Formats: sequence, C-alpha cells, structure tokens
Amino acid sequence: MTSSSVGLGMACLLLVSCMVVPSLAKVYTVGDGSGWTTGVDYSTWTSGKSFKVGDSLAFNYPSSHTVDEVSSSDYSSCTVGNAITTDNSGATTIALKKAGTHYFICGVVGHCATGMKLAVKVEAGSPAAASDDKPSTPTPSTTTTTKAPNSSSWRVSPLMAVVTTWVALFLMVIS
Repeated sequence: MTSSSVGLGMACLLLVSCMVVPSLAKVYTVGDGSGWTTGVDYSTWTSGKSFKVGDSLAFNYPSSHTVDEVSSSDYSSCTVGNAITTDNSGATTIALKKAGTHYFICGVVGHCATGMKLAVKVEAGSPAAASDDKPSTPTPSTTTTTKAPNSSSWRVSPLMAVVTTWVALFLMVIS
C-alpha cells in the first residue's frame, strides 16, 4: 500500500470511529414511561441519575399540564405565575446549559402541591463548563418541542453512522 492509501485509510477509520462513538450528552425523559404528570415521585426518579451540562430533559405530558422553570423559592412554595420559562405544548425539551440546581413545576394550580415538581442538580459536563457549588437561579433555557424515545439516548443518528461506514469502506476499497 502506498503512503497516501494508508493515510486515507487512517482518515476513514478516524471518521468512522467519531461517528459511532456516542455523544456524552444524554436526553432524560422525565418520569420515564409515566411522563410529566401527577402521581409520580420525581425525587425518586432523579435518584441515581447524574445530570451534566449539555444533557437535556424531555417532558412528555397531556395538554392539562405545563412545564414551568421557576426559582428555588417558587419551587419550595409551589408559587405559580412567576415562571422564568413556560411551555404547554405537550412535548418540551429543556437543554441543561448551566451547572447548578434547576427547578420545574406544573403551572396548573394545585399540581405542584401534589408532587408535580422536579429539582435537578446539574454538574459541569467538562472542564470548560462553568460551575459553582451553590444552586443557581434558573435562567431562560431554549425550549423545543420534541419527543424523546427513552430516558437516555445517543445523539448520533444510526443512519448517519451506517452511511459514513459505507462511504469509508468504499473509499478504502477504491484506494
């Protein structure tokens, strides 16, 4: 094999490796199969999970609920009407962009008091991510409406990984 063929082969191998290695960021479906609803213990749901900057929370819920990001005091007192961000689309994804504790409640009167509230402690995802040990006041987050299939998923499209693998193999064969 010539030097250029070896270089091309190594480049293709590196490209394939990058495509099939999962992203470190996770998408957590709040409440797993139960979703965002009354009657779920969200403190139990968060136990054992390690949330990091770059991860996302996917809230799936019927139209009778909302997802409100609130301050620590509004979370503790279940105060509605002061939301930092709010959504009622039925499928809300919140990107966890900042280390600290983030607070969410259902903005329907009475739902938070019956346990429809979530506090998520987010750790720095990398040395580059800013972190402080005290809980942060939530800042407005980017909210999108998408459905997440499970509690933690890869961000690499399986189709993209397959296509990249085939292209790499093709390039290796023709070189």
